[in-house]
Amino acid sequence: QLQLVESGGGLVQAGGSLRLSCAVLGFATNFDVMGWYRQAPGKERESVANMTRFGDINDADFVKGRFIISRDNVKNTVSLQMNHLKPEDTAVYYCYAQLRVGLQLSEYWGQGTQVTVSN
Repeated sequence: QLQLVESGGGLVQAGGSLRLSCAVLGFATNFDVMGWYRQAPGKERESVANMTRFGDINDADFVKGRFIISRDNVKNTVSLQMNHLKPEDTAVYYCYAQLRVGLQLSEYWGQGTQVTVSN
């Protein structure tokens, strides 16, 4: 059974850094898109950054210059290096993967990892 397993969340002070990682278990094919979403309390889930298998990156304006997404197509992992963290970055971060086969689009989500940034 396919699983996306996140790791690396935690508590950090404002200005600090964290690195999130996501590993794919039970599936050997590279996903077309892998990335990260987040959801803060009382807010909708929003896209943070994603990366295609070819290396094209789409990241939100609020993380430009602070977060760096990377993926390893051999190991089937995606990571998010988060620098200069702000209290407003506090949220549950979810790993996301998308695979398109013909007209069928499949999406997968991890369980989420909590990131808390204190003042």
